[in-house]
Amino acid sequence: MPLILEPRACPSRALLVSSPLLAGLLTLLGGALLFAVLGHPPLATLHTLLIAPVSDLYGLSELLVKALPILLCALGLAVAYRARIWNIGAEGQLLLGALAGSAVALQLIAWESRAALALVLAAGTLAGAAWAGLAAWLRTRFNANEILTTIMLNYIALNLLLFCVHGPLKDPAGFNFPESAMFGDASRLPALFEDGRVHLGLYFALLALVAVWVLLQKSFLGFQIKVLGLDRRAAGFAGFREKRLVWLTLAISGGLAGLAGVGEVSGPIGQLVPQVSPGYGYAAITVAFLGRLNPVGILFASLLMALLYLGGENAQMAANLPQAITQLFQGMMLFFLLACDVLILYRPRLRTWRRRVPVARAQAATP
Repeated sequence: MPLILEPRACPSRALLVSSPLLAGLLTLLGGALLFAVLGHPPLATLHTLLIAPVSDLYGLSELLVKALPILLCALGLAVAYRARIWNIGAEGQLLLGALAGSAVALQLIAWESRAALALVLAAGTLAGAAWAGLAAWLRTRFNANEILTTIMLNYIALNLLLFCVHGPLKDPAGFNFPESAMFGDASRLPALFEDGRVHLGLYFALLALVAVWVLLQKSFLGFQIKVLGLDRRAAGFAGFREKRLVWLTLAISGGLAGLAGVGEVSGPIGQLVPQVSPGYGYAAITVAFLGRLNPVGILFASLLMALLYLGGENAQMAANLPQAITQLFQGMMLFFLLACDVLILYRPRLRTWRRRVPVARAQAATP
């Protein structure tokens, strides 16, 4: 007897709101069970993973540094996902933003004007938007599925970055390491505090958060995006131009991811390296859904995801756990979130098979 799902007539709104918290609790329980199976004390390992990395001010500053690119990418994805445009390419858009910003910064090393920083940031943001624009063009011109195109563009972006960092942008005085020269001071995002790496990009991320909230909640354009996501036919009847909204949402999504990428190379890294992102663009997908596509929820989800990155690094050193522990916790969190949502919106039921009686036999048996 196969299991089927029946839509619930009145899903609990309270459960839907608390679903991310329930998913987080289940992730902790699953992680504790996993640590016990691996022979590590669960409570001590969870402390190493989630509490020890932020036990001092420097750890808190590192948490913000890792949360900034995730937050920017997730905010952009939330705009696209509200319109049911499934951009999976934030990672590639982030890498293109880092690549384009680095190419400009390396040409402006000798500059001392702060205009250099503005040009670097603009180049990275526009490159991310243009890379997402490729997916928008393929969607609106050839009706290509944006899920497939954005995923494939991720790999193209990664290989472009690797080609440039091993070739045209490689530092000739870098002892043959695959990295660019260090950027000039005018092209770097200044640090906000002396004892940490938190930089000016924090203000850009907070500004983007407010702008996305206003766009989605208080603007007519945000209303059009919402209607397009709920019912494309209704959006067409209302006169909303679908192709224009596809271009706009993907451009915003890619631009914010590009800003995240250029913020990494001009901020804490200071040069172009192959390891610009440990997967921030992919983690932002989980963050966007964990935050319910709401900018405020995405802010807290970004901090949680950044904590997993920090904790994963700390667990490698302190508990000798593998590097994949971070991705494992991300996967468990997304799995439990989707599972909770399904059980809240649908009621599982076993389908019972009834033996079908032939019509002729049934008529013959009727007196």
